Parts: sequence; C-alpha cells; structure tokens
Amino acid sequence: MEQKADKLDKESFTLLCSICLDLLKDPVTIPCGHSYCMNCIKTHFGEEDQRKIYRCPQCGQIFTPKHVSKKNTTLAALVEQVKKTGLQAAPADHWYAGPEDVACDVCTGRKRKAFMSCLTCPASYCKNHLQHHYDTPPLKKHKLVEPFKKLQKKICSHHDGVMKMFCRTDQQIICYLCSVKDHKGHDTVPAKAERTERQRELEVSRLNIQQRIQDREKDVKLLQQEVEAVSRSADKAVEDSEKIFTELICLLQKRSSDAKQQIRSQQETEVSRVKEFQEKLQQEITELKRKDAELKQLSHTEDHCQFLQNYPSLSQLSEPTDSSSINIRPRRYFEDVTAAVSELRDKLQDILKEEWTKISLAVTEVKTRAGFLKYSREITVDPNTAHTLLVLSNSDRKVKRTRKHLSYTPHPDRFTHWRQVLSKESLTGRCYWEVEWSGEGVDIAVTYYDIGRAGGTSDCLFGRNVKSWMLYCDTTSSSFWFNNVFTRVSGALPSRIGVYLDHSAGILCFYSVTETMTLLHRVQTTFTQPLYAGLGFDHFGATAEYCKLK
Repeated sequence: MEQKADKLDKESFTLLCSICLDLLKDPVTIPCGHSYCMNCIKTHFGEEDQRKIYRCPQCGQIFTPKHVSKKNTTLAALVEQVKKTGLQAAPADHWYAGPEDVACDVCTGRKRKAFMSCLTCPASYCKNHLQHHYDTPPLKKHKLVEPFKKLQKKICSHHDGVMKMFCRTDQQIICYLCSVKDHKGHDTVPAKAERTERQRELEVSRLNIQQRIQDREKDVKLLQQEVEAVSRSADKAVEDSEKIFTELICLLQKRSSDAKQQIRSQQETEVSRVKEFQEKLQQEITELKRKDAELKQLSHTEDHCQFLQNYPSLSQLSEPTDSSSINIRPRRYFEDVTAAVSELRDKLQDILKEEWTKISLAVTEVKTRAGFLKYSREITVDPNTAHTLLVLSNSDRKVKRTRKHLSYTPHPDRFTHWRQVLSKESLTGRCYWEVEWSGEGVDIAVTYYDIGRAGGTSDCLFGRNVKSWMLYCDTTSSSFWFNNVFTRVSGALPSRIGVYLDHSAGILCFYSVTETMTLLHRVQTTFTQPLYAGLGFDHFGATAEYCKLK
C-alpha cells in the first residue's frame, strides 16, 4: 500500500497545473505538449489576447490565434484516479516556497520553491519556469547555480550587471562596467581568476590549520598523558601514604601494648611484694596478740611461785619483722611513666608538624607560571597608606619615589617616615601576583595591617619586625628580611618578581619571573591574620608596578 501511495504521489506531481499548482481540472494540452487546467490557460491566453500572440507559460513557445487547446481525455481519467487516493493536495503544498525557501521570481500569487538560480538573468526559477533555460538555445549558455536567496547581492547596484570581476586595488567584487569606469586603472581580474588565487591561499591556510590541529591534538594527547601520569602518581602516593601511616599506627599501638604490659607486670610484682609483707606482719600481729593474752593471764595469777616459774618462758618475745625492708613510696607510683609518654607525644607532635610542612609543600607547591596564574590576584595601592614622597598612577597600580612631598590628606593609616605603601586588597587563601620594578632599593613585601605607621622605628619598617616579610631588590645585591634578620639572595634579580602566598599552609615564596620560574626565597610559618601586599622605596626615581595578569 505504501509503495502504491508513493507511486501515485509522484504521478500526481506530473498532473499539476503549472499555473494554479493544483491537480489539473478539465485538462487541455496545447500544441507544444504542455497541459493546463482549461480555465487557467484560457485566463492566461486572455491576458495576451490584445497582442494576438499566445505563449506557453512553461516553455515560452509562441502560438497564433488559430491554434485551439483540446481537452486531454487521458489526463482527465488519470486525474480522477489520483483524486480518489486523496493525495491531490499534497504535491502542491510540498512545492510551495516557505519562509526559509528561495521563491521562484516568475510565479505569481503563491510562489513555488526555486529549483535553480540564474546568474545571467539574474533570477530564481521553479522547475516549470526553469524549462526555458533547457529548451531555448540562447538560455542554455546561462550560468545556473543552486537556489541563492540573496541573489541581488550579485548584481551591481550602479549598472545592474552581474558582478563577475574583482578589483584587487579596492578589494571588492564589481561588474564589467565598473572595471572600465569607476575602477578604471585599477588592478582588476575576473572573479574566477581571483577565486583560483584565493583558493590556493585557502588551501595553504587549510594546510596550516590542519597542521595546527595535528599539533594541538598532540598537545592534548600529551596533556592527557600528563593527567593520567598525575593520577597514577597520586593514586600510588595515597596508597603508599596509607600503608606508611598504617604502619606508624601499628607501631604506636604495639608500643602502647608493650607499655601497658610492662606497667601491668610491674604492678603485679609490686603488689605481690607488698602482700608478702602484709602476710608476715599479719602473722606477727597474731603471735603478739597470743603472747599478750598469755601475759595477761599470768599477770592475774595469785600464786607467786607459779608466776615466777612461768614468767621466764612467757616473757621472751620473737624478733620483730624488719620494717625498714618495707619500701613505702610516695603516692606517685607510675606517674613517671605517664610523664614519659606525654613527653614522647609532644616530641612526636613536633616532628609531625615539621615533617607535615615538608609533605604539604611537596603536595601543594606550584611548578609552572601557568600553574601560578590560576591563583592570580589583581593588586592595587591604597592611597590612604602612601607616604607623601610616593606618587601613584596607572589606576593606582604603579608607584614612584619623588623628591617633592605631595599634599596628601592626613590619614591615620598613612606611613609618616618610611616611604612605603600597602595594598587595598587583603590576601588569604592562595594568591599570586607579580611586581615590575626599576631603579634601586625597592622593597616587595607582605605584612599584617596593624604594622606601625607613625615614626621611624623598626616597628614600621618592612622586614624589621615580626609582622612583615620583605624581599629587598637592588641592581647590585638583594636579600630577604624578617624580624630584622636578613638572608642573602644570590644572583641578579630580573625586573619582574612573582609572589606566591598560601595563607592557610603558611607558605610565602618569591620567584624570579623569566621564561622559567626560579625560586628566590621560601618562607614556612603560621600566618595569624590576613596579609596585605606592600611596596617600599629607598632611592629617588625607583618605581614598582603591580602587573595585570591574564
């Protein structure tokens, strides 16, 4: 049934009137062989009747008035058969142009979909109206292309000609008349020739793109391999760490069990010794009580002779137990053990803290500049903290030491003696920023906000107290300062310094930023407050700028 319906659907399209786009009604065939509805073709010929010339709407063949259209009985019967299937409306709706379709420029009323566009005419045609280009010899030479919606863009707005030339001077498509008039003397070539040239360039570009794609795919593959390597290394590190920590736990548990066993063993020995003395003393007490009873009875004897006879034997006492052998200790039997275990715990805590810092550094330390840039922070200067010999510029990111004092508004946060300034932003978590410096004696620092401001004491100077950490940059020698103790930094410093802070881990690092990241100095401590970036200047003309990082 489906195959039959499809067949009828295709047949119904051949039975369409090219004028009304519906199934033929009372079909008639004109001398050229094309068929139409009787009323449609009469109306069409009626419009041409004044000129006494009849023209076929499809092929354009001309007829004289003596030719009369004749009813086609075969087509009429076929149309009736198609109508019975209920498919007569489908072909017409299917071939009408929708909003997104290219419409036929010849169709009147409801337009059909264009089948081809002619660049020579220029116009777009449905299948029926395109027939002229297949049947008429002069039209066969026209350039037909796939339906082009914005065909007018190919027509010159000045000369209404098809734009087939290209002006290399002005880099635009033109028509032939443009090339001999408006673009006379310019370097003009046929659009086809320019297309051939550009096509070669396009192919070169494609080859470059394809090569870049291959390179990027290799990079992606390498990165994937790195991801897999990192994952494998992390999995192994986790597995090994768990195993080592398990061994440590087992070792501590064994030592705990050994200590418990030794304490219990010593407890048993001590208790046994004490009970042994207890038994001896108890026996002595029993014997003394018995002796005391005998002596008591003897003391009540009235017979003097009997008293004297029994007294020598009853009055003799056994040797007392040596109480000096009883070791009476103060009531701190095993407190020394507890103290020793506590001391061990404290030592282990200190060791774990120190070693854990190394472990944390090994895990969290960033290796590349791209890795640092993930934590980049935009730093700007707080004008309220700037010394009056410091001038700010570039949206408060650049600072320069001047000779003349500036008339800044007094502020309690302003440095009054040392030529220093703090950032607006507080720094916690992981942060990274870079400083571009020039001149001599530039300080790149981080500090707590409560560092001193007024006066020339060390409490206010970066690196000379416990509230600030500072890298001193100079063209001849550089050093790191904290709590008035400095560490020499070897080698000449580049003009850009990177600063990495992991606040929670207590890590502060200064890097030389060149093609590679070179560590200048690392700090491991415990930060108790949010930090602020700081800049300091020793000499006139020195500058420093917080860089914008992408």
